[in-house]
Amino acid sequence: MKKKFVLIIVFGIVIFVHPLAAQTWSSAKRLTWTLDASHNPDVTTDKNENIHIVWEEYKDSAEIFYKKSTNGGVNWTTKRLTWDSGYSSSPAIATDSSNNIHTVWHKDFTSVAIFYKKSTDGGSSWTQKRLTWLGGTFNPDIATGGGNNIHVVWEGGDGGDFEIYYKKSIDGGSSWTQKQLTWNTGSSGKPAIAISNSNHIHIVWEDYTPGNYEIYYKRSTNGGTSWTTKRLTWDSGQSLSPAIATDSSNNVHIVWRDNKTGDYEIYYKKSANGGASWTTKRLTWNSEFSFSQAITTDSSNNIHVAWVEERSGNRDIFYKRSTDGGLSWTPRRLTWTSGETSTPSLATDASDNIHLVYYDNTAGSKDIYYKKGIQ
Repeated sequence: MKKKFVLIIVFGIVIFVHPLAAQTWSSAKRLTWTLDASHNPDVTTDKNENIHIVWEEYKDSAEIFYKKSTNGGVNWTTKRLTWDSGYSSSPAIATDSSNNIHTVWHKDFTSVAIFYKKSTDGGSSWTQKRLTWLGGTFNPDIATGGGNNIHVVWEGGDGGDFEIYYKKSIDGGSSWTQKQLTWNTGSSGKPAIAISNSNHIHIVWEDYTPGNYEIYYKRSTNGGTSWTTKRLTWDSGQSLSPAIATDSSNNVHIVWRDNKTGDYEIYYKKSANGGASWTTKRLTWNSEFSFSQAITTDSSNNIHVAWVEERSGNRDIFYKRSTDGGLSWTPRRLTWTSGETSTPSLATDASDNIHLVYYDNTAGSKDIYYKKGIQ
């Protein structure tokens, strides 16, 4: 969607209004009513602009639930995806070019393993597959590429240091190949994955090998057969929990939190040459803490970042948008709650609407909420 200046005539004076001024956000919509807790939501959209959400919810144990909206977030249908004796946690979701829905999560029963579900009928029915049989595998992320390609990353280890692992399916989730991506002396964790429109695979994670946590990056240009690695931070503090997105021009965008200045702040990096070189920008200056960052891009290559800021004991969602490739950013506060909000997730649709999900415990329990941004 091409952005235009808006011409307004007031008392004979011509005013040109930049489209940033026209951005509006809906009021928050509560999506769950639980006695215990719903949290860790993830959101995506499909090419028909349907919105898909997964999250973990505590019933008898932690289970994975799914919601779908076919009318821009006005109405939602719900489906429970797991009935497990152990804990099912940290779900991630993606859709492909055929509008199939793919989700992964980790489940704790006799050991912790990664599981995968797929729906080919818009979320009505699902098939399930177990992806790992290691002693401990956590924090999966998922992305889809061209055709039937599905890519999954996670952290795993058998009692020692955790490493980053990768699986790929080229047949829509029926069969999978696996590759270990790191062999480090320190723990490697919290991986995130994105695919560029050249079908290059981009992965970031936090790594303790240098003696403190730093951000590392890998790229594959041949479908996951071989990889190049680059260290992205050299900080005196801790660099944690990176999130990644790509745009239609094959730029790569990363955000993470870093306490090198004392408090945790949000930082941003961009690569315009496939990860060979990067530019860096600090996005927050908060006297307390900024964390739980998320990032996405839209079809106009605008960049959207959301995070949590703690101010005077409250935690709320804040947001920045860049329309010039990350050079400048416009801020907006998205929540004003008396409780705690956290774990935001962002997605955009084909009309460049922005979809935000997060949890909020203002009502007395952690529940999932939704907001929509219109540009």
